[in-house]
Amino acid sequence: MKDTFEYFSNAKERERAAIVVLIRTNTESARHEATEHLDELERLADTAGADVLLRMTQEKQLPDGALYLGKGKVEELKKHVEMLSLQIVIFDDDLSPVQVRNLEKELEIKVLDRSGLILDIFASRARTREAKTQIELAQLEYFLPRLTRQWTHLSKQYGGIGTKGPGETQIETDRRLINTRISKLKEKLGAIERQQETRREGRSDELARVALVGYTNAGKSSLLNVISAGEVFVEDRLFATLDATTRSVGLSHGRKILLTDTVGFIRKLPPKLIASFRTTLAEVEQADILLHVVDVSHSDLDEHIAIVEQTLLELEVHDKPVIMVFNKTDLVKKEDRHIFEELKGHFKHSVFISAFKGVGITSLKEEIESVIAEASSEMTVEVPLDHFEIASRLHELAEVKEREFGDHSVIMKLSVHHRNLARVERLLAKAA
Repeated sequence: MKDTFEYFSNAKERERAAIVVLIRTNTESARHEATEHLDELERLADTAGADVLLRMTQEKQLPDGALYLGKGKVEELKKHVEMLSLQIVIFDDDLSPVQVRNLEKELEIKVLDRSGLILDIFASRARTREAKTQIELAQLEYFLPRLTRQWTHLSKQYGGIGTKGPGETQIETDRRLINTRISKLKEKLGAIERQQETRREGRSDELARVALVGYTNAGKSSLLNVISAGEVFVEDRLFATLDATTRSVGLSHGRKILLTDTVGFIRKLPPKLIASFRTTLAEVEQADILLHVVDVSHSDLDEHIAIVEQTLLELEVHDKPVIMVFNKTDLVKKEDRHIFEELKGHFKHSVFISAFKGVGITSLKEEIESVIAEASSEMTVEVPLDHFEIASRLHELAEVKEREFGDHSVIMKLSVHHRNLARVERLLAKAA
């Protein structure tokens, strides 16, 4: 059996897996929900590098405190494990350390819960120093209460004279080593966060900032590619990209915005992971507008929308202007497209696109401009012609809707975003 530390390794072979979901109530909707959750868990397992050979459910209102499943169900699962030569069983809920220990003892193979699986995927997908640091911190905090004498290798980094207390047990030593590592990672993340903040301050603050958010695999990276003509990694798997990517995108009238892709959300996203990814999600906090990308072809789109909205609430960014971007319209059957009108009536700002086919991108840009206009002020100004540098600067800070040249001045009708209002007023004061 592999030890827990291998969750930090990116290199892995395909494992033979079973996945397990509880059905809380014996209703049609509960069974449908369980099937959807099994489908998603199977996709997560595939992304992590496992082949799912068995899907199992149990109707049980509350999990068993010792084994999560009932004793009889565990016996049944053990027979399948032996028959299929399974190497891992993955549970859709989070398991307590006691449940994991008891299940591994009964099944004699590795047992993983949903949070552990997601952390493993993030570890394999992290590319930047920031993402790798965030993931390692989240993993260590997750595995700390699950210690089973698996961390002695860390003593090579933090061992030596004065590191062992008298009569200290191995598990106490391991726990202290991990806490030391956690402290160092938090210091490192703090330094990275300060660097990121300096970089954000160095960016042009004149451009409206727009952040892409949404359920994982909704098509955010594909949309960023098509709207910015960039080359962001795209793969039809959950959590294909983890690191924030920012592109400058041109709208009409010469206006530009900064568009940022962020990590996708998912139900039961581990809280430790959200906390660790604060530096990446700071791009969402800095945004003027959020583009909530939704896979409109998904049967569970209502749940996906609700999960993203709840996550935004937890991040305290739910009060920002939101444009609902319903993606993958090309996958919706004609007889089901009545849902477009229903969604349009429910959400004030909504557009329907296919990032894959490049359909609806112009409408999306127009909607972004419309939302920017709602947060902008109209003003008419007069600039002397001998202050041409001020007139030129106004074109950068505002949308010039009209201009009329006179003998000694130019009269300009401007639309100024609230972000640049103070700058424009200071600039005009120079020309007064």
